[in-house]
Amino acid sequence: MSRCVLITGASSGIGREFALRFSQMGYGVIATARRTDKLVELQQEIGEDVCDIYPADLCKPSECIGLFNAFKDYDITVVINCAGFGLLGEFCNTPLEREMEMINVNICAVQVLTKLFLKKFMQNDKGYILNVASSAGLMSGGPYMATYYATKSYVTDLSLAIARELKLKSSNVYVGALCPGPVDTEFNDVANASFSVQSISAKECVDYAMKKMFAKKTLIVPNFTIRAITVLSKFLPRKLLVAITGSMQESKME
Repeated sequence: MSRCVLITGASSGIGREFALRFSQMGYGVIATARRTDKLVELQQEIGEDVCDIYPADLCKPSECIGLFNAFKDYDITVVINCAGFGLLGEFCNTPLEREMEMINVNICAVQVLTKLFLKKFMQNDKGYILNVASSAGLMSGGPYMATYYATKSYVTDLSLAIARELKLKSSNVYVGALCPGPVDTEFNDVANASFSVQSISAKECVDYAMKKMFAKKTLIVPNFTIRAITVLSKFLPRKLLVAITGSMQESKME
């Protein structure tokens, strides 16, 4: 393949939409996710000559490293770390095993793949890494989704810190964080939640994200309502903000 994009979590939602959009732009697509059947459907839609698939469970660091090694010789110029999921419920009641899987996918996979590809990109002084966080990563905490909010804060903070390091080195490599609010995907079904703020489509989210990414905007927030809430939240005491966020999450529980 010519220039390629590697996308984790490509089997559905935002990740799948990224795969479709990049293929339309002439990129070769390397798509990874746990569900082989969904990856095969994506490959058939895009075309086997355009799309390589790599089924993997990214909650295992060894499989993240395996993914990198499998494609390290490809001309990958963009990495979209999109794999992730949430879990709704009181912290004392949510399953520890599921939370650890979430931490491994939402944080560890991003950490491993960002570091490995960043080293490669810096050798050539070019490349884009977009880490898909969440508007949750811009807030002070989320009662009833405590672990999820914490993981997304990690991804947001990590991405912004790396971006600053790159700027100080005058590097042409880009690292950014995509922080969408509610998007029409399978996320809520997995998290067992419902939206309390109006959602946008995955296509709207990705169109906005790609425009801002290629303009090298470090922090990308697609939804206007979420952008407004994020700005207003900066003026609220942290304790009050956590209380408000908790009320929003509690209203999601079914």
